[in-house]
Amino acid sequence: MKFAIAVFSPAHAPSSRRALRFAKAALAGGHEIVRLFFYQDGVHSASANVVAPQDEQDIAGQWRAFVSEQRLDAVVCIAAALRRGVLDEAEANRYQRAAVNLPRPWELSGLGQLHEAAQLADRLVCFGGD
Repeated sequence: MKFAIAVFSPAHAPSSRRALRFAKAALAGGHEIVRLFFYQDGVHSASANVVAPQDEQDIAGQWRAFVSEQRLDAVVCIAAALRRGVLDEAEANRYQRAAVNLPRPWELSGLGQLHEAAQLADRLVCFGGD
């Protein structure tokens, strides 16, 4: 089965942890993830500036490692990211901001990528947004 996964909550939220566990289980079960789409506060999961307290899991770091290791298509909504100060190098230059906090493997793109993922997948599974 092909899954598209949308994450609406930041890394510290339980739904982001559930999304990560679901994604890992899907791949372990022989399924495919056509795209991960981070939207609304979910864009914070892709920020390189998220620091987890020592007594908590680093879910943002786990997302980054998972996406890199599995070579997944991981898209961060550009409108939501800009609104929340999550910028890749191109957008930081465009808006003359000193900080870049969206490194590879993340890619900024529009909401159309979520729509396309839903068309390509057998199931769109959404986490967060409560």
